[in-house]
Amino acid sequence: MEIPGSGARCPLLEQRARWERKRACTARELLETERRYEEQLGLVTTYFLGILKAKGTLRPPERQALFGCWELIYGASQELLPFLERGHWGQGLEGFCLYLELYTQFAANAERSQTTLQEQLKKNKRFRKFVKLQEGRPQFGGLQLQDLLPLPLQRLQQYENLVVALAENTGPNSPDHQQLTRAARLISETSQRVHTISQKQKNDHHLRRVQALLSGRQAKGLTSGRWFLRQGWLLVVPPTGEPRPRMFFLFSDVLLMAKPRPPLHLLKSGTFACRALYPMAQCQLCRVFGHSGGPCGGLLSLSFPHEKLLLMSTDQEELSHWYQSLTLAISPCSTCQEVAKFHVSVLQFIGSFQA
Repeated sequence: MEIPGSGARCPLLEQRARWERKRACTARELLETERRYEEQLGLVTTYFLGILKAKGTLRPPERQALFGCWELIYGASQELLPFLERGHWGQGLEGFCLYLELYTQFAANAERSQTTLQEQLKKNKRFRKFVKLQEGRPQFGGLQLQDLLPLPLQRLQQYENLVVALAENTGPNSPDHQQLTRAARLISETSQRVHTISQKQKNDHHLRRVQALLSGRQAKGLTSGRWFLRQGWLLVVPPTGEPRPRMFFLFSDVLLMAKPRPPLHLLKSGTFACRALYPMAQCQLCRVFGHSGGPCGGLLSLSFPHEKLLLMSTDQEELSHWYQSLTLAISPCSTCQEVAKFHVSVLQFIGSFQA
């Protein structure tokens, strides 16, 4: 005789089963990707670092600038992998967290690493020939050294996604729950620090690029210590007469208006002369027209204590981007941290100006 209710579904058991399936899937992905990651770290260590040391193609300072703490990161992966293969997720990841500072150091050296690589490829014929030979090895699958160098930072993002998912799908009664939860928190904190370093490096790169575009005594040191948000051509609408095109550079605290130097200028052709610097903390922004998203562009009004600017664009989408960026710069709570977050989308746009 069937016991009443014996065939009833138990939501708690079903939830636990889902957790177990997700945990098993995440653990398997973590293990498989760690094997591949450890292999790639080893290939670079063997075929690039090891041989460069033996042959002396690069001096130790240049080699250190190029690879940073690569070998130590490789050692950390070698130490972690056996724990993952035995299923000791909590113990392995807890020990791995002792090496997270290496990823912060690696991120801080990333820009210097890429600069060193490009310099050595350009001026060191022996190094250039060596790199081309090693990149041609079938083990690298067509990847170039410049593609391999960011591997640790890419892996850190994978660590965050996978370890957080592993911790979330581990029950509180599991023996490694506390270890996984702590590891997920520490890896996420490290990933955030690395992201901040990366955004700072990108910003510094764009500041140097903008500073190189500006000429004249007034332009010296204008970009120092600022966050770059946007640049582009806008039409300045005067009280009388025709609109005049001007190049604008928007930073986290000021708006710079510049005029192009004459194309035939002997020394400063292709640069811009600073014409005005407007403090954004004192700005009142208003969209005069262009709210509807139509094809006719729009007009922005910027009011300062002693001057008013009317800026026009025939591109509605471009005007909307400017309005968003200006609003961020004007906001009294626009901290550097918020500006850095804004860069995630903005730097994709301004990257087109690098060429």
